[in-house]
Amino acid sequence: MTIVKIENVRVLDPIQNTDSVQTVYIENGKLTAATDTVAETIDGQGKWLMPTMVDLCARLREPGQQQHGTLKSEGKAALANGILHVFTPPDSKPIVQDNGALIHGLVEKAMLDGGIHLQVIGAQTQGLNGNQPANMAGLKKGGCTAVSNANAPFANDDVVIRTLEYAAGLDMTVVFYAEEPQIAKDGCVHEGFIASRQGLPMIPALAETVAISKYLLMIEATGVRAHFGLLSCGASVELIKQAKAKGLPVTCDVAMHQLHLTDQVIDGFNSLAHVRPPLRAEQDKNLLRQGVKDGVIDAICTHHEPLSSSAKMAPFAETQPGFTAFDTYVPFAVQLIQDGLLEPLEWVKTVTTQPAAVAQMSARWEAEAGWVLVDPELEWTITKETIVSNGKNTPLIGQTVKGKVVNTFIA
Repeated sequence: MTIVKIENVRVLDPIQNTDSVQTVYIENGKLTAATDTVAETIDGQGKWLMPTMVDLCARLREPGQQQHGTLKSEGKAALANGILHVFTPPDSKPIVQDNGALIHGLVEKAMLDGGIHLQVIGAQTQGLNGNQPANMAGLKKGGCTAVSNANAPFANDDVVIRTLEYAAGLDMTVVFYAEEPQIAKDGCVHEGFIASRQGLPMIPALAETVAISKYLLMIEATGVRAHFGLLSCGASVELIKQAKAKGLPVTCDVAMHQLHLTDQVIDGFNSLAHVRPPLRAEQDKNLLRQGVKDGVIDAICTHHEPLSSSAKMAPFAETQPGFTAFDTYVPFAVQLIQDGLLEPLEWVKTVTTQPAAVAQMSARWEAEAGWVLVDPELEWTITKETIVSNGKNTPLIGQTVKGKVVNTFIA
């Protein structure tokens, strides 16, 4: 095995809870003792060394949507940006995440093709039809630790309660991407001035908060462990805060772009800014940021959704929602730190130990994690050429940013 020596690097270690400048040696993705047998020496001055990241929500598009991305292309993009463990929702096309045997094959293919540890969230109902509970026992046997109905609606609330009871009995986590379909209807953007001026169908914040409120009552009644993914509204943070204060077994995350972008970006019918849940108002962004700072929000995910260029070429409301987000994850984080919201080690925890704890995989993550070298001062321009992912669908195209992963060390 080759040993890499990194001199004078700022080591951000969330496991030891330390932040210090050191000279370190890495062998096979692990820190090792000092030695003279060094294959490469790297000047770490001004750079950060941190563990590989855990992403709680990314769509890699395989199986079924390889025109947008594959396990190989998106695994490569994840690793290039320091992400080794990726959780994916159960809404591929076709849906295979209601079959434990097929999930096992998907996980193996992700490692073989893309070099990443894929964690598949199982389907909460059969085929995400919202009617019949999926075979959660079979899903657990296939390696799933969590289930979700993704963005698909439930037929009625009785189905939700039965699936929560089923999951609780198996000690599985239920992941909610909360949106009340009767309120969201055919909306595509945040209910606000810009949407009104452009005549676009809107998704009120109430679509999220009503759904969260309802699900919290069901969680309290069933005792199931639950995670709320992709919060977009400031009021949602307060609801989760109250639930945690009551002792309910709930956690939550936010997509990195919700901490930076608002519905101002959709002005001019910019379909690259079409995402779901939608970009919200400035006040929502600020309250989400405060939720991260206060620790109410447990983790920051990418919400990576690569799309081909044709998926964004129709009129705004008819385009497919989603951002490519692996490549902007670290620059956005550096911006959070420069804005004074988080210290570097605090940010590292939101993308490593904290999402690992949410996913009930802390010990496994520690055993499998490698190390990532980040240059927080490296300036680069976001272009179709500099984005590693197959998807080039981001409203940040053409912008110059700071912060980039320059090395990933894994076993």
